[in-house]
Order: sequence, then C-alpha cells, then structure tokens
Amino acid sequence: MAARPRVAVVGAGAAGLATLKALRDAAVPAVAFETAGTVGGLWVYGTPGSPAYRTLHLNTSKGRTQFADHPMPADWPDYPDHTRVAGYLADYADRFGLREDVLLGHTVERVTRAADDTWTVQATGPDGPVRVDVEAVVVANGHNRVPKLPDGYPGECTAEQLHSHDYRGPDQLAGRRVLVVGGGNSAMDIAVDASYAATRTLLSLRRGVWVVPKYLLGRPSDTLNGALARRLPWRLRQRISQTMLTTTVGPPSRYGLPAPAHGFLQDHPTLSDGLLSRLTHGDIHARPGIARFAGARVEFIDGRTDEVDLVVWCTGYRVAVPFLDAALLGDGADRLPLYRHVFHLDAPGLAFVGLMQSTGAAFPLVEAQARLVAGRLAGTWAPPDPARQAAACRAELCAATARWGQRRPHMRVDFDAYLAELDRELAAGRRRAGAAR
Repeated sequence: MAARPRVAVVGAGAAGLATLKALRDAAVPAVAFETAGTVGGLWVYGTPGSPAYRTLHLNTSKGRTQFADHPMPADWPDYPDHTRVAGYLADYADRFGLREDVLLGHTVERVTRAADDTWTVQATGPDGPVRVDVEAVVVANGHNRVPKLPDGYPGECTAEQLHSHDYRGPDQLAGRRVLVVGGGNSAMDIAVDASYAATRTLLSLRRGVWVVPKYLLGRPSDTLNGALARRLPWRLRQRISQTMLTTTVGPPSRYGLPAPAHGFLQDHPTLSDGLLSRLTHGDIHARPGIARFAGARVEFIDGRTDEVDLVVWCTGYRVAVPFLDAALLGDGADRLPLYRHVFHLDAPGLAFVGLMQSTGAAFPLVEAQARLVAGRLAGTWAPPDPARQAAACRAELCAATARWGQRRPHMRVDFDAYLAELDRELAAGRRRAGAAR
C-alpha cells in the first residue's frame, strides 16, 4: 500500500474489487481483507467458502454483466463459465493494480466503532492478528456464504443430504436417486446435471417460479427486458415479458411445474436452457412441496411418494455479517435500511456494497455503488440530510414490498431502474457537495 489506508474493505470478490477500484480513482487509500488466498470471491472454484460448481455459468449475459470500465472479451460466449469469470476478475485486479491493496488469507474477526466515529478492524492472517484504524469500513463480503437449510419436515430423512453450497459436480450425483429441492438457478443447474448422471432425478418446488430460457427471439433473454426497461415502467414490462414468455415457451404448468403465484419480474429470474427440455423428455420429474419424510421415502403434498438416496437442498443463504456489532444491524442484515442500499443511516463511515438482490447482474450495480462510496469519502459526493435519507429508505421499502412481498424487500432492486437511480444520485450528490463548499 502506497499510503496509510483511510478505508477498510471487507472482501475482495467483485464488490470488493469494484470498491477498491473506485477508491483508487478517487485517490482514497484503502486496504481490503480477503479470507481466501486469491481475489475473485465466489467465482473461484475450489477455494474455501466458494459455492461454485464445475458446471456453473453466468445466468446473465456478458454484455449485461461486465463492468463498464472493463468489458469482457468480444469472442467470449454470451454466458461464460466460472473459470472465465474468475479470470476476468483477476484481470480486473491486475489491470488496475488492486492486488497491492489486498491482504489475502486474512479473515476479519471484529469491526468496532469508536466514539469519534472512526473504526477499528481486527483480522487474523497467516502471520497472526492484524489491526487497522480507519475512517470508514465498506462491507463487501457477499451474502452467499452461510447456507440456509429448511427448518425441518415431519418424519426422519435417512437419505444423504447436501446443500447446494457443497455441490461441486455431477460425480456427487452419479448412480443415485436424487431429489433437488428449490426453484433458483442453482437448483435448475443441479437438476439438469443430475438428469445426466443420476439414475432418477426429482425436482421439488414449494412455490412456482418463472423459468426463462437464456435465449429468446435469437438474443440473450436479459437484453430484451433491458431494452424495454429504458422505456417502460416495470408493470408494463411485466405484461409484455410475461406474454412473450408464455407465447414462446409456455406457462410453467405446461412442464408439470407449479404455477407461480407472482407475476414475472416479481422475483429473482430463474434462467435455464436445459431444464424445460429435460422435463419434456422425462429425464427430470417435477414434484410439488415436501409433506414429510419416512426414512429414504419422501411424501409430497399431492400424495405421491418416492424413494431417494440423496437430497440436495437449494434453499439459499442467510445474510451474515458476524464481525459487526448486532446493534448496528438492527433486525438483521437482510432487513437493514440503507440509503440507496449503500449507506448506514446511523453510523457515518459504514457502507455496504453488494448487499442486495437484483433482477439482473450484480457487477454493474456494485460498480455504481462503489462510485458513491468513493465520492463520499473523497468529498465530491454528499448525501441529503438524515431525514431525507430515512424517508427515501421508507419509500423504497414500501415500493419493494408492493412488488416483491415479504421476500427480502429491503434487499430487492430492479437492475435497470436501480442503475439509473444510482446515476441520478451520483449527479445530485455532486451538486450537493459543490453547494456545501
């Protein structure tokens, strides 16, 4: 590090690297703490804590995923695999000289706030404890680290159980009767993997989801919604996109899947080219929610029963920020009101980059969030007064709850609308900072 750091960044995945880059651009010295032995976060297959599996690919197209100032290679496929994405993040770190600001193999144990609103970060590294005192802390450690298992079903399950976080590849499924539980992207990927490797594959969904193929009308499907987003409100986009999807692909019930109770664009999109094909060929068997277990037998809510050898729980993750005082997290990190999903309302100098769930890719959003953080610390961007920040959080939560219900409304953002909002916020905050000088 060329200078004593003013900022500590927790994590050196996509969010942490984007934050370091923005801070460098703003001439704000920073240091990042990364538990793994390399940069890249969850995309680095095989590193401790990474949920990446051998068949993992982007589920958003490269043009809608790449950083604005570091495009993905033009000759790459539209949906690169994890190896390419991890290499892309490594190249990003190298191109902008970010590695010298990262302490690899360092796990943050405690972050404390002093009376003068400075911060102390305590970490454990290869050579023992490390402590830094800084003006600000940016939490960029991601929220796909702590597996969330179901609370439990009646009966006892004697089949082997595995969370998707610990899935690495089809070898774990070979020759087994596999039940995959969940409706997200990892569930679809693992069910497709199982349909080629397992002796029988079941996919259980407690509630319906919209399954979107990765290509529609000959183009990556997320580019179509992106074109609409620049012109239309989400309700109108919903009607158009849902009509297009049911016309070209058919409703989920056509494939034996439960009908979604929510409209399209009211949950994180589930993208899969392989799932629908494998369902129609009988290589994956759709099932509703689980009613109970009886040894190796599972009974579903429609009364059907099946024998299984392996249950793969694709049931998501808990948002964990164990190094922060619980008082700073209120009702929990996934319910924390943050101005523009970035800034803590009551703790100056504490910011979060990447603590959100987007309808699209994350990379452009964390890049934009990082610019706000860097602007604030460089003094070129200023937030509105505290009352207006709190009012903005309440309005965003109300709108998110109306759209997404109680499925983590504090964290939900519409990719295109939020990216545009962050652009407006950056300009407005620069005007506020200029007026204050």
